[in-house]
Amino acid sequence: MVGALSVALLCTAGVTALPAAARTPGPDPSDTPRTARTTGDAPRLPGGLAKTPPMGFNNWNSTHCRAEFNEEMVQGIADLFVAKGLKDAGYRYVNLDDCWALPARDAHGKLVPDPQRFPHGIKAVADYVHAKGLKFGIYTSAGTKTCSSVGFPGALGHESSDAQQFADWGVDYLKYDNCNNQGVDARQRYRTMRDALQATGRPIVYSICEWGENKPWEWASDVGHLWRTTGDIGDNWPSMLAILKQNLPLAPHAGPGHWNDPDMLEVGNGGMTDIEYRSHFSLWSMMSAPLLIGSDLRKASPATFEILDNKDVIALDQDALGKQATVHTSESGRWTVVKQLANGDRAVALFNETDQPQRITTTATDIGLPRAAGYRLRDLWQHRDYHTAGTVSATVPAHGTTLYRVSADRHWASYPPSVETGTDRTPLVEAGAATVLRSTVGNLGRTPAKDVTVTLQGPQGWRIRATSAATAHALPGGGRLTTTWRITAPPGTAPGGRPLTLTAGYRAPGGSRITTTLPGTVQVVVPPPAGTAYAAELPWLTSANGWGPVEKNTSVGERAAGDGGPITIGGTRFDRGLGVHAPSEVSFYTGGRCTAFTAQVGIDDEVGDKGSAAFEVWADGERVAASATRTGADPATTLTAGLAGAETVRLVVTDGGDGVDYDHADWADARFSC
Repeated sequence: MVGALSVALLCTAGVTALPAAARTPGPDPSDTPRTARTTGDAPRLPGGLAKTPPMGFNNWNSTHCRAEFNEEMVQGIADLFVAKGLKDAGYRYVNLDDCWALPARDAHGKLVPDPQRFPHGIKAVADYVHAKGLKFGIYTSAGTKTCSSVGFPGALGHESSDAQQFADWGVDYLKYDNCNNQGVDARQRYRTMRDALQATGRPIVYSICEWGENKPWEWASDVGHLWRTTGDIGDNWPSMLAILKQNLPLAPHAGPGHWNDPDMLEVGNGGMTDIEYRSHFSLWSMMSAPLLIGSDLRKASPATFEILDNKDVIALDQDALGKQATVHTSESGRWTVVKQLANGDRAVALFNETDQPQRITTTATDIGLPRAAGYRLRDLWQHRDYHTAGTVSATVPAHGTTLYRVSADRHWASYPPSVETGTDRTPLVEAGAATVLRSTVGNLGRTPAKDVTVTLQGPQGWRIRATSAATAHALPGGGRLTTTWRITAPPGTAPGGRPLTLTAGYRAPGGSRITTTLPGTVQVVVPPPAGTAYAAELPWLTSANGWGPVEKNTSVGERAAGDGGPITIGGTRFDRGLGVHAPSEVSFYTGGRCTAFTAQVGIDDEVGDKGSAAFEVWADGERVAASATRTGADPATTLTAGLAGAETVRLVVTDGGDGVDYDHADWADARFSC
């Protein structure tokens, strides 16, 4: 990326935008009938490779082309794979991405490793990795140059030589990108490198990275072991969510030796919360996605290692049946995603897309298990076993995922009953004032939960008290305890989120005491002033952006805060507004005090006639206004919404349905009437 021009589809989103001609894939080969294949196109992939989705590391998401990407880093990652138990968890591949080579080939047409980054050469690094019992991967592009702005040598026209060079170095995995492809047919580009890799005689996992532009899931099962289905992931919630929704419908095309690849993991890079990273990891594992760590493990927190090393979740990704999860239900941001496992179990992800806690529920029979008196229910993040009479349910935090493994187990009664704990919302409280929250504890099992207690703990100095019963002598199967809480923030409390923890305890029939904890947040908010309140002058509750931070009174520049330019749409400049990049969401507390919202919306002039986006206004979870898709060729248009005393308002920008290239979207002159 550079300045204001995004090329978000680049597998290694280089530091500059590429000319459109350099990344044009040519005619869509999906128009070619599959019956047109010849005998020469029969499957020729190495047998036994990628029977389960590859697991490992790739440096791009954390380093891009910065100097820290070097031999020392790669060796350090290999060391940590062993020291931190990641190798034992299944992570094997330590992969280099773009920028490992010099910008020019040598006099013999060979690739030359950058002597500053890799002073001992690539083979020495590969040997170091192999000595740890790990495998080594490398990167190039199916074009004349790679995706970096420097434009390192690509493999187009050099496939045989480069493949042999990789084999000689001991490469076990090749990521093959899509930049500067000169319009050569995608199937031809990627098959040529497949054949070159085969000719070396070395087994090399082949990762096709053409961003899903030519629907590789329809033709590449005999070409590569995995193929990218989307553009590049960003380290933010809207990007992860958009990619999830693109990849989920492609489940029929995945299986042992041929996997859908929704891009690398962002876990630990800092752009999402730990709850969001657990969702990311859970859902990638449910989708049988390659699990390639994208954070610098040398700087990783204990929470990051805890997520990446969750063997219960990894087991879903690596299940021998190789079935990608499918969507069972999806309604109002509540998702039930189900994965069939080799031993007959079902994995169930209860995923909450929304900004409020949501109760998500299904049953064991609905997800494909036979009728039984009871079922074993293993919580894969708590690492605990329970039983249920058949209901599979959880109150899932905002942006969270509850992940269960469910089995028809005749020993179900030996496990304690599953007790669901939840709250009805994320409370919003003004300093010095009180708000009300309701919690629920429900017994989903057949045996009783005894001596039930529930507590709610917030920041020191806050007043939190139960205004209804917070204990129960026993909850029979199907029984519920609902408690109302009054939460008061001290006067003068600064705006922002604070931890709020709900804890429920109960005694199982066998006598053991079980405690479950639901982490949450209470948000201290500031009411908008009376009259006209400009969006750029109000604090927001949450913000998420496709590239770079949301900007106040400037366009988005995609990198650091303040790197945008004046907001300009269709030649008209606006002094106030929000600059965003699709996909984007910005939410505000309006506290029932505002009646209307209005803005001039469109694509910023800085991207020329490129880009497209649609604008939406949501009030208390209901969409109250939406624009048609706007392009870089359109002038600003007025978008007005009635708010009818809503407590919260979300400003949402989608990509217009064509990906997020150049989608610099402006909420110009955005204001509330309060």
